[in-house]
Amino acid sequence: MRVLVTGAAGFICGYLVPELLEAGHEVVGVDDFSKYGPVTKSYDGHPRYRFVQGDAKDAALLTDLAADCHQVVAAAAMIGGISYFHQFAYDLLAENERILAATFDAAIGAHRDGPLARIVVVSSSMVYESATVFPTPEGAELTSPPPISTYGFQKLASEYFAKGGWEQYRLPWTIVRPFNCVGIGERRAARDTDVMSGNVKLALSHVVPDLALKTLKGQDPLHILGAGDQVRHYTYGGDLARGIRLAMESDRAVNEDFNLSTATSTTVTELARAIWHKVHGPERPFRTVSDPPFEHDVQFRVPDVRKAHDVLGFEATTTLDAMLDEVIPWIRAELEAGRL
Repeated sequence: MRVLVTGAAGFICGYLVPELLEAGHEVVGVDDFSKYGPVTKSYDGHPRYRFVQGDAKDAALLTDLAADCHQVVAAAAMIGGISYFHQFAYDLLAENERILAATFDAAIGAHRDGPLARIVVVSSSMVYESATVFPTPEGAELTSPPPISTYGFQKLASEYFAKGGWEQYRLPWTIVRPFNCVGIGERRAARDTDVMSGNVKLALSHVVPDLALKTLKGQDPLHILGAGDQVRHYTYGGDLARGIRLAMESDRAVNEDFNLSTATSTTVTELARAIWHKVHGPERPFRTVSDPPFEHDVQFRVPDVRKAHDVLGFEATTTLDAMLDEVIPWIRAELEAGRL
């Protein structure tokens, strides 16, 4: 396939693009570097990869790029850390809607006039922000109360874009919902706000690198948001990329949605303890202190992963231990280089 990927310089796409290239696909990536600033990727020179620096809100640009593509991956979005949800509550809604409208306009045109077979929407576990059924199955986003954050609500809206594109223009779709992506390559968002966590700034979009950063900086006791009993499913970026690729390649995934996640539950305290022992060893006492949680700090996020397994043959197999062995040395190197 030839695939157009928006947000190609972003965090998850840093795993998705090489996954697609390794599988033999051609990739056209578009990004305006607005999140991290200019970045280079190991695959920039790949013969089947073409990168275009441009704004994903530019419908004319996306229409031109999508014209000879077989699929579009709608991954571009304005997204930062949890503090970002509050500081940019309006911008998250407005900007991401503009991005989606441009992307869907391009995909609808390419489906009508060219070879485009499908749009793949990278949604979020945040659509289940108000879920009351656990493990949460696909479809619960339609029966749960609406998400309370503008980000979660906008991600739910992205799924309605897919439904509307099909109902009116017969544009086929696939929706994928990553859960708590863990990996390397994430840096501080250029527009993110400064929030102190003890004596260390919260600098990153995800809890794993943030806890690693604070532990590596010697914070003791380690500051965590809330009581530490929040439940998450930390999923390796490489596993997520494989799940997205499998969905893209499967005819059974047309007009279907999938939770992409590890099946393993981990509390924030358990995560913090694992990072602490990786950095300091088992001898140094593990101590934490709780900071006031953010408003949108969901307490329980547990997905039902059976559909992705049954339909796609997908299973996220990378353990948290293996993820930390990759992430902690990368955070240490970024810290030593002065980039964090």
